[in-house]
Amino acid sequence: MKSRTIYSAFISVLLLVTPPGFAEDKPASKGGEDTTTAAKPIPAPQRFVTHHKGTFNGRTMKYTADAGETYIRNLDGDPTASVFSFDYLADSKQTRPVTFLWNGGPGSSSNWLHMGGYGPKRIVVPSDAAHPGSAPYQIADAPETILDVTDMVFVDPVGTGFSRALGKTKKEAFWGLTEDARAMAAFIAQWMTDHNRWNSPVFLLGESFGTTRAAAVAKVLLDDYLINVNGIIFVSQALDYQGSSPYIDDNIISYVTYIPTMAATAWYHGKVDNTGDFAGFIEASRTFAARELLPALFQGNRLDKQTYAHLVDRLHHFTGLSKQYIEQVDLRINAFRFAKELLRDEGLTVGLLDGRYKKDERDDVAASPREDAADAISPAFKAALMHYMHHELKIDWQRHYLNPSDPELDDKWRWSPLPADQSWEPHYVNTAPDLAEVLRSNPGLNVMVASGYYDLITPFFDAEYTLNRHGIERQDITYHYYHGGHMMYVHEPARQALLKDTRQFIQAQAAGRK
Repeated sequence: MKSRTIYSAFISVLLLVTPPGFAEDKPASKGGEDTTTAAKPIPAPQRFVTHHKGTFNGRTMKYTADAGETYIRNLDGDPTASVFSFDYLADSKQTRPVTFLWNGGPGSSSNWLHMGGYGPKRIVVPSDAAHPGSAPYQIADAPETILDVTDMVFVDPVGTGFSRALGKTKKEAFWGLTEDARAMAAFIAQWMTDHNRWNSPVFLLGESFGTTRAAAVAKVLLDDYLINVNGIIFVSQALDYQGSSPYIDDNIISYVTYIPTMAATAWYHGKVDNTGDFAGFIEASRTFAARELLPALFQGNRLDKQTYAHLVDRLHHFTGLSKQYIEQVDLRINAFRFAKELLRDEGLTVGLLDGRYKKDERDDVAASPREDAADAISPAFKAALMHYMHHELKIDWQRHYLNPSDPELDDKWRWSPLPADQSWEPHYVNTAPDLAEVLRSNPGLNVMVASGYYDLITPFFDAEYTLNRHGIERQDITYHYYHGGHMMYVHEPARQALLKDTRQFIQAQAAGRK
């Protein structure tokens, strides 16, 4: 998930503004050491190892859950950070693929993908977007997960989960677009060394900002460690943030990229005629957005009245919003305001992370939601993870598990890709060029993109808009769509389809098939 605070996080995330007071940009391996203070003694890495047996996709197998710290080090060999991961390793002597998984934020632990999407156990929440209620929550086996075809390493970046900066290194040294990518690449290289896995096929799987990270990490792995990844899975793609910044008034692109998601959400809630074919309706919304709305918005006040009236009618047809409202916003529908406006006549707001969710907010006349209705699942995910860690992974540690993240992370995150002493013009976050370079350097690489139809944070049409540009070849990208939101796996049919698609992708890429 990108962030659990709607406005403060998204405004800082999607427009690069360099905060003052950051030290010179250095590789994560150097760690930005602070030599003015004495470092605490660094103990040996903590690990918790348990052994399990499960059946995954009809295959009964033994596996080890190795949860613990990996130390990344500077060039002198001194530890600069402890990166905690949950490793699920099959008891096999084969050179199996290994998949590194992380969530987004920035500042999210791996809890969501771990307990909701890909882990061997999962939290059960209502598949129909109903409120999950209070504890106790159901934790179930996940026999559909991908452990039968790949080992899995769920990674918590520094400042989340149990991961911390070490020694003289300041935690801010890992909080930035570039700094984070270097740290995660350093972790992967160290993990492969520690586990003797340098000849295993390597996959990266990220969600939301985790996709931003995955593209950047793939390039650092290639440039700094000479590691070619075999495949990348983007869950709720967020590489070029222009198409997912709906609150920037002059951002024409966002008024286009969100139209199909708004159409899907309106269809789901019955605010448009949903008696026909869903796929055809969504495809028509794509065509309208790209071929009619985009050129019209480009024309601005030169648009003739007849065309303007036609566009109002078509926007009403696809979004379910009143023609009066569409005229009031001058054809420019802010996706966050859409979440408040769609069910305003019922006194309800729909979720941003997942437009299927609904919430009755006190303020029925506000322009946008004050909270995200889809955030209702967060307590269930947290409770499930904490219970699972203690009872099944036998993690007995006094260290606080940061979920949410370190409270200073949001304010101190550094979005600039350049050193602090270099001037530059602010622009949208964009790691798509990193992905393009890696794809051109590694002809065997392919990318799987998984998108939820009802995701009002990272819309699926933006994934297409982003990955169809930036010099990326069409055949390098495979798209999959699910009837869910940002975390589409909370909808059970979507979860099973996502896992099936991921398994097939990993099998094909590990075998060297494009």
